[in-house]
Amino acid sequence: MRLRLYGYNELPTHKFSWFPIFIRQFRNPLFFILLVAAIVDGFFDITQSLAITIIIVISIILGFYYEYKAEHIIDDLRRSVSLKAVVFRDGKPTEVDSRLIVPGDVAAVYVGDIVPADIRITESKETEVDESLLTGESFPAEKTPNAISLTKPTPQQLSNYLFMGTVIVHGSGRGVIVATGCHTQFGSISRSLVRTRPETEFQRGVRKYGQMLMTLALSLVVGIFTLNALVGHLSVDTFLFSVAIAVGLVPELMPAIVTISLSQAARRMAKKNVVVKRQVSIEDFGNMDILCTDKTGTLTSGRISLRGCWSPSGTSDQKIKTYGLLCNSAVVGEKITGNQMDVAIWEHGVANGLKESLKSYKVLDEVPFDYQRRMMSAAVQHGEELILITKGAPESVIPRCKEVEFGEERRPIESIQHLIEEKLAANSAAGERVLALAYRSVEERKSYSTKDEVDLVFLGFLIFSDPPKGDARQALDKLKSLGVDVKILTGDNELVAAKICDELKIPIYRVVKGSDLSGMSLTEVRAAAEEATIFARITPEQKLDIIKALKANKHVVGFMGDGVNDAPALFEADVGISVDSAVDVAKDAADIVLLDKDLLVLANGIAEGRQVYGNVTKYILMGTSSNFGNMFSAAAASLFLNFLPMLPMQILFMNIFYDVSNMTLPSDNVDEEFTSLPRRWDIGFVRKFTLFFGPFSSVYDFLTFGIMLFIFNALTPARASLFQSGWFVESFWTEVLVIFVIRTRRIPFFTSRPGKWLTILTLSCVAVGTILPFTFLGRFLGFTALPAEYWGLLILMVATYLLLVEAGKVFFYKICRF
Repeated sequence: MRLRLYGYNELPTHKFSWFPIFIRQFRNPLFFILLVAAIVDGFFDITQSLAITIIIVISIILGFYYEYKAEHIIDDLRRSVSLKAVVFRDGKPTEVDSRLIVPGDVAAVYVGDIVPADIRITESKETEVDESLLTGESFPAEKTPNAISLTKPTPQQLSNYLFMGTVIVHGSGRGVIVATGCHTQFGSISRSLVRTRPETEFQRGVRKYGQMLMTLALSLVVGIFTLNALVGHLSVDTFLFSVAIAVGLVPELMPAIVTISLSQAARRMAKKNVVVKRQVSIEDFGNMDILCTDKTGTLTSGRISLRGCWSPSGTSDQKIKTYGLLCNSAVVGEKITGNQMDVAIWEHGVANGLKESLKSYKVLDEVPFDYQRRMMSAAVQHGEELILITKGAPESVIPRCKEVEFGEERRPIESIQHLIEEKLAANSAAGERVLALAYRSVEERKSYSTKDEVDLVFLGFLIFSDPPKGDARQALDKLKSLGVDVKILTGDNELVAAKICDELKIPIYRVVKGSDLSGMSLTEVRAAAEEATIFARITPEQKLDIIKALKANKHVVGFMGDGVNDAPALFEADVGISVDSAVDVAKDAADIVLLDKDLLVLANGIAEGRQVYGNVTKYILMGTSSNFGNMFSAAAASLFLNFLPMLPMQILFMNIFYDVSNMTLPSDNVDEEFTSLPRRWDIGFVRKFTLFFGPFSSVYDFLTFGIMLFIFNALTPARASLFQSGWFVESFWTEVLVIFVIRTRRIPFFTSRPGKWLTILTLSCVAVGTILPFTFLGRFLGFTALPAEYWGLLILMVATYLLLVEAGKVFFYKICRF
């Protein structure tokens, strides 16, 4: 009922809409060039103006259709990665999709949660919230249930409210949801709070490529018009021809081709349990050459289980396990969720009937876990006794211990410090994870804090196993074959990480501890980031430093994380990768979310990203080189002919028809050797390729000019349509068919087969271009039927052209490594 009344808990800006996509089609500078050309031409030749207008409309429709389709796919994928919220319904904590919560629900929030709605706090335990998204204030805000007495407080002054979109960085809280969706503080100003993502390497490459083409296009407009004016060919037709030449150089549908490639890859990756939240990240995902990851769940099974307990004096396991259940942050409902190690303790307790042992205890208060202390505490009443139980990382708990429980007595912890350290080292060397348990008697009070975590009595260890994954070695081998180095960034100690690496036969070149990093200069950090395999006992800030150092070393860096402390590194990496089971803030910061925390899934996704890059590269290389050659030929011919070598609308039609022939290029096969190594965007290589292969096309254009002028006598304006028809067909054949040669470094068809749909569409477009001069549309565009003798010469020219390009390709790749 309330869901129908208030609606889903989502913001309007998250809804998929066709209108912004449609508007984007008009932001292309080429649109305005074509529009001006159509308007100017309308004063002199309404037919040509109409033809240019039709081409503009076709370009807009195609661009809109494919981008809309792609955005729809990405929107569906984003929705598949839902954020969760813990609410109390029927008196029990339940984890639900955050879209389904409504005002009146009682919700609980924990460290790492993104606050799902506006909440009035009723209970809090040292709750601190990062509200920088709303206030710009970098320091966390403390939250309590106490209402303030101000008459008209600002949202920042409401210390008893949690606001949607902010992040819990310390403690925990519970409260009543008072507003959802667009009725929240975040919803009312969400448009102004959109965080700008750093520009990816792929986006920088496309931008520079566009700048190069626009500069060249404008230079052509000015240069061709000026040269024609100098030889006496000054007219409106010359101006329109100059504009058409410049536009013909630029592939108008490149955004559509890129969008199709990315969306199809996103759909294929989704079938492999890789969800793309940000389309452009696919390219950098494929070009990644270093992956930074924790070991848990990626190299190991991720199914942490409680293997056993240990105490210096052989204290009963049941006491240690009971204390572990009492001092625990897991949410126990129909499904046990939360911190993996706490979940493992509960799963072990349920399986072994330990819940009965909790009936004589009552948890009075908690001191929540945080990443600075790396431990948590619970105040517990047992009969008349009040105790504070502390559980956490051994290096955090043990220094706070004064004594150790040894049978019925207590001894100074120093007396058996060596025994504890030896046991911890042995467990670490065996690849086992350890939590320390301690306790102390406390006096009754309303609440407890971190100040009470002193003078503790050491009780023992909870020992967990997380063995290597069965397919981890296979995944590492595949990553290596793809040219991706794996670096382990972990908060665990170096012995545990080294043991896992040893079992998986990962070469360890250097181990760097967090304490080592803190004393290094920037230059030393960059060197360590390059050399080390394992970074152990590191802080969230040090993870960020390592990512920055690797990027400064010119690597494309992927970072895989799932904790609240991973969010800054996820955002900084070229590709932030998280998992569906991650905390909300990690999933929100990630570009790509894995539905399975598996390096093999990740490796498959990288291969998909490289296929996208390969097909986009084919389009750019082919289109730029062919267009450059043809447009150069047209510009040169306009200087010595007394008529235009091709009408503006003919050039524009050929360009748009050529782009249509490439619409299936995103589904083309990519050679294995192209995907075997990371590729970097290289605008210099594109320039070299264009200058090398462009003249090949020009040679055959000039040969066609000679045939039309001296064999078929197309020397006068009266015979111009014959000249234009002959050159159109030759230019279109060579420009379209050359894709079969340029798409691979191998021998076309024999050792590298093109995709089925690419072959069908390409040959279909060639067929249409061939019969076009004989049709009504051809006559409308100014073409005329070609004599039979021409077709034999055309087949001979095209065959030798393709053979020449194939030979040139072999030579080019020998001298230009890419």
